[in-house]
Amino acid sequence: MDFDPQPGVPEVLAPGLRRVLAPNPSPMTFRGTNSFLVGEGRVALIDPGPDQHAHRDAILAALAPGERITHILLTHAHRDHSGLVPAMRAATGAPILAFGDALAGRSPVMQALSSQGAGGGEGLDLAFRPDATLADGDTVSDGDWTLTALHTPGHAANHLCFGWDDILFSGDVVMGWASTMVSPPDGDLTAFMATAARLAALPFNVFHPAHGAPIPDPAARCRALIDHRLTREAAILKQLSKGPATPAMLTAAIYTDTPPALLPMAERNVFAHLIDLATRNLATADPALAPDARFALPTGK
Repeated sequence: MDFDPQPGVPEVLAPGLRRVLAPNPSPMTFRGTNSFLVGEGRVALIDPGPDQHAHRDAILAALAPGERITHILLTHAHRDHSGLVPAMRAATGAPILAFGDALAGRSPVMQALSSQGAGGGEGLDLAFRPDATLADGDTVSDGDWTLTALHTPGHAANHLCFGWDDILFSGDVVMGWASTMVSPPDGDLTAFMATAARLAALPFNVFHPAHGAPIPDPAARCRALIDHRLTREAAILKQLSKGPATPAMLTAAIYTDTPPALLPMAERNVFAHLIDLATRNLATADPALAPDARFALPTGK
């Protein structure tokens, strides 16, 4: 993908919109975390990014003389997004707005899995606490901008997107360079499918994700992510038609071209699908829903 901006150098993406890339590239973050400055004069910061002094300084340097950050909004509490929150709060005095803490918004199924120690937690910022919470449909305004919060669980239970005119800041729930990571109990595939369908139907012209390039046809991208998941679901059901299997066994059978280093995350994705299938009574888990359970098609399927 043709996306290789220079970390720390602000880029003007549209009138009143600047992006500053953090220097934290990885297989999970692509080139790094995108931090966005919205508005002029009195500015909103979306996703401060990782706890790196150089990134803090780059964000502050991107402000024009006389400008100040008045609000800091977080899409979700993974450390590559929230790690810099304390430093930016200290530097600006701006309140931190988010859906809730790192565990907010989890379904009863995911809460139960978490209490059983069912893995997950990759990069979760358990210390994060917002100064104020935003619910679905809440708006935040200052100066020349108004942002609307959309609760968009799937990648994380507390995930928010932010709408600004015809632009949506889509965080990690919709990206162009990779499919969305859904790792239970933080990620929830049932919620993700509903979120993707909802976003596909909204009239935004471009998505700006927290990793990677802008998405110019967001509805098509959302539909592609849904189709990708349906294809993966079909592959899992096909394997289960051959007999009961654990998530690890299914991963080995389905992800035959995946590098070994990425197989653990692939297994988390398979487990996410199996939870969704079990919730819909399309699969059973023995002895109970867990990462090491043996899954099977219901009797008669």
